[in-house]
Amino acid sequence: MNFTYQHAQLQDLNDIMRIEHSGFSTAEAATTDAMHDRIKFYPDTFIVAKNHHAQVVGYIVGPSFSQRYLTDELYEKATPNDPHDPYQTVLSLVVAPHYQHRGIAGQLLLELAKIAHRQDRRAISLTCLKKLIPFYERHGYQNEGVAASNHAAETWYNMVLTLK
Repeated sequence: MNFTYQHAQLQDLNDIMRIEHSGFSTAEAATTDAMHDRIKFYPDTFIVAKNHHAQVVGYIVGPSFSQRYLTDELYEKATPNDPHDPYQTVLSLVVAPHYQHRGIAGQLLLELAKIAHRQDRRAISLTCLKKLIPFYERHGYQNEGVAASNHAAETWYNMVLTLK
């Protein structure tokens, strides 16, 4: 099955929220308002994967950032991407359960890396749970230790993909 990758639109919001709740606990998941703001403020770094019916089956989103590691404030308030920020972040990468294990998440990471490279970012930074470290390492990310995050009362790990 072929998938297309494109920038998220507001009409994708319901599908995005359904997928968000399939991949994150209630405490971890973004609110609808937060996701709406992410579509609005990060139009260039919010990418959706769509199936042949033009239905969203996965997405990746994150703002540019001035620091190497994410802070919890990034989850709370969206502001427009700054073209001078050296880092690209990932706040969410989720694929609908029925579409997992088809390479979509890896392709979303690659699509975001292409954009970050064109925007002259130094690296892509994200946090993940311990069980996801091997997935990100397979895609070239380095585990840089436990994050300072208190998001959803979980232990998060800093993962960084150096671009240059």
